Amino acid sequence: MTGSQPNLGEVASLTQRLAVLLSAGVAPASAWRYLAEAASISNAPSPAPQPTSAPGSAWVVADAVARSEAGPAAITGVILAATQRMPRLESDAWRGLAACWQVATIAGAPLAAALRDYARSLRSLAEAQRDAQVALAAPAATARLVMALPAVGVLFGAGLGFDTFRTLFATPIGWGCLAIGAGLMLAAARWNRALVRAAQPESAVPGLDCELIAIAVSGGGSLPAARSTVDAALELCGLVARAGEVDAVVELSRAAGVPAAELLRSEAEELRRSARARAQERAAALSVKLMLPLGLCVLPAFMVLGVIPLLIAVISSTVSTW
Repeated sequence: MTGSQPNLGEVASLTQRLAVLLSAGVAPASAWRYLAEAASISNAPSPAPQPTSAPGSAWVVADAVARSEAGPAAITGVILAATQRMPRLESDAWRGLAACWQVATIAGAPLAAALRDYARSLRSLAEAQRDAQVALAAPAATARLVMALPAVGVLFGAGLGFDTFRTLFATPIGWGCLAIGAGLMLAAARWNRALVRAAQPESAVPGLDCELIAIAVSGGGSLPAARSTVDAALELCGLVARAGEVDAVVELSRAAGVPAAELLRSEAEELRRSARARAQERAAALSVKLMLPLGLCVLPAFMVLGVIPLLIAVISSTVSTW
């Protein structure tokens, strides 16, 4: 639906716009309708549309909510239904938004401030994703160049008068070279994809538990009631609760005799900073790790597909002239 790569930037942008509209006093239904109209303009066909392009997840979610005409309490379910086929990380980001909406609706708490913090967290993780894409650009360009070299080698040999095509496609040795070269290139492609997946942020919703309880408490509820509301929302949205993080902050709040909401928000921000730092570290290491499949798979594939058939053709031609 939204492509194979998650786009946290889209989720962050819509969340930020939603927070601004709600803080300005726009009704939830009207806010989602305005967002759907703005997203439809962004997804309007260009003069030269790409036939394989797909609408962004922001348009998918905003349009689904706007079309449903659901009340505030039912919007959570509409968001969850619209994100079922999205990449896991992007779906988790939308589910986090749905959980925020659910908790604020039940607790009667203001949502705009929490959405701003959530959008900021998503934006920082999206920056880490872009760092990973930048790290991938140079090795990917090198791999494409090296993948073209076998064809250049075969054509170069044919231009010199050697029968490299016959050697590669009509002899057992050539068939073996094709099989080994194709296997190496396939292994390199899978290795690259695995490295890129490993460099993605671990979670799109770091610190969400703390943020949700802070929202619920700000609505005037007690901590036990807030935790019950948050646990139910996380279960509804298919997100995993991390009780240990919340328990430590709540215990500190009780021991110090201070309100838990600010401590919970501070802890959520710290967890977001830690997640951002880890994602940036993985993105920085990605450019080095991607040289491994290039050196161990792509370059040997070039030797097998481009150099060995040329050498065999040269030797065969030389022997046949004696």
